[in-house]
Amino acid sequence: MQDALFEDPDDTPPEPARQPAPARGARARAAAAKVLPAPADDGLRALAERLAPRLHMGTSSWHFPGWAGLVWDGEHAQPTLSRHGLAAYAQHPLLRGVSLDRGFYRPLTASQYAAYAAQVPPDFRFIVKAPALVTDALVRAEDGRGQQPNPAFLDPVLAVEQFVQPALEGLGSRIGALVFQLSPLPAHLLARLPEVLERLRTLLAALPPLKPQAPDGVVAVEVRNPEFLTPAFAEVLRGTGATYCLGLHAKLPPIEAQLPLLRALWPGPLVCRWSLHRRHGAYGYETAKGLYEPFDRLVDPDPETREVLAKVIAGTVGAGWPAYVAINNKAEGSAPLSVQALAQAVAARAAGG
Repeated sequence: MQDALFEDPDDTPPEPARQPAPARGARARAAAAKVLPAPADDGLRALAERLAPRLHMGTSSWHFPGWAGLVWDGEHAQPTLSRHGLAAYAQHPLLRGVSLDRGFYRPLTASQYAAYAAQVPPDFRFIVKAPALVTDALVRAEDGRGQQPNPAFLDPVLAVEQFVQPALEGLGSRIGALVFQLSPLPAHLLARLPEVLERLRTLLAALPPLKPQAPDGVVAVEVRNPEFLTPAFAEVLRGTGATYCLGLHAKLPPIEAQLPLLRALWPGPLVCRWSLHRRHGAYGYETAKGLYEPFDRLVDPDPETREVLAKVIAGTVGAGWPAYVAINNKAEGSAPLSVQALAQAVAARAAGG
């Protein structure tokens, strides 16, 4: 599949390489490509200090030119931000993590993961999506349509070799959550959901422990079919030491309807990916993108979802567990501003407001 057909372009990290000394013109171009963080905001720094260190909030990727003044100092093209923006992003007071989605479309190597890790501070955490190679039941055409069954679906050997081991080797202690996002299942597999759950159990049980290399790391499973949200699914997660990735997406019920699954897994960490505003429907990414670009303001604030999520976050970190939260631009219109609004709601709850 072509990466460009999906919402996240190729956020290729700069690879260290030995190069001859650049000519004067090349030096000028390199200087122009440097991405600096937006000037420090005392208010944001004060807000960040009110949040628990165990809370790692961030966005889905970092390559958006419309974040000028919010995250970047000055205007930059998307390719420049894809390659050079992560270090500046990680200097934002509230952006203590990011969802690294690129590997969903093509597995990443340990050296690629290491290049990302080298650009962020030690207390920064990545939410990393497993490759579709093992999480999609279908082999898809370039337009995303399922063509045939995927023989590698939920293959535990490939999950370890193509995802978990490279991520551990490259990201190490900067791993927050390794997320297996199961793409929507075709009807014939939904009808055999107990068999799918057993295959999922086998995969999760085969994963190596994260703690030796990633002390804060957790394994989480995100789904796109509401049929998964059952006690049987919770038992598979609990029995293998994994957790549920709270998926805020129009393909799933609202956040309140997903909380019973989190309660069944309590106590434990929180992993959440807030992907799409419900007003756009299950297939509304392109509609949201058209309405929200350049992603520099909150077009569709969703205070109801935000307040419930803030309550869950405050309870999680207040009990001593980590929380990893990533927000997409398509959630409300501007992911950095959504993070800021969510941080304010969490801080207010922590203060008893």
